[in-house]
Amino acid sequence: MQVTLNHSTPLHICSDSIRQCWQSQGKSDSKTITHGSNGYVEKRTICGPADRDLIDRIGNKFKHASTLEHLTYNFTIEGISRACLQELSRHRMASPSVKSTRYTLKELKDEAKFTYMYVDSDGDPVISSTDGAFERARKYLVEVDGNIDISSLFALDRIAKKLRNGESSDKVKYLLPESYKTSLAWTINARSLQNFLSLRTSKSALWEIRDLANNIFQALPEDHQYLFKDSICDS
Repeated sequence: MQVTLNHSTPLHICSDSIRQCWQSQGKSDSKTITHGSNGYVEKRTICGPADRDLIDRIGNKFKHASTLEHLTYNFTIEGISRACLQELSRHRMASPSVKSTRYTLKELKDEAKFTYMYVDSDGDPVISSTDGAFERARKYLVEVDGNIDISSLFALDRIAKKLRNGESSDKVKYLLPESYKTSLAWTINARSLQNFLSLRTSKSALWEIRDLANNIFQALPEDHQYLFKDSICDS
């Protein structure tokens, strides 16, 4: 899987919002830096140590966690399974935009066969893989314990055949194995992300979403990670 951070709210937005409650803006130590050349000017505000501590103290230690909702993060998540996506969808205070199988399943239509069938010495039908099938299948399927099951390869072949025969993706997608890869854009606020990380970095969580949670934490801006360290489960 791959997790990419596309956008994060600057920390000072959260501290500014907290200070609004007590009209203590004059105590802020965040600094705005202006730089640029050739007529282009960019302003960037750096959150100072007092404001960083304020966010942690109010949002975490004093449990006024609603203040953390002013911080949001947008990620691109690629290469997770549909099983993992199902787990991710249980976190309702987040906004996913998921790759549509209606429009993208045709990527399998012209794929070469992954399996073939033969009859063994006892007269029983056996499904086996073609040369290089597992290597090609890694584009579409998440490996479980380092392996891809032959039944998932067979499912890919059935899907490709039905698409070539003109069946719609809306019907064919019901044949997809849970290991089929998908991707999404995912936006979540800091309060909900703390909850997500505390649950999904636990060793009792599904292994794949545990890997996803740890990758999401690592993708956060370094100066934001201090807000989430207590949410990471030791394993």
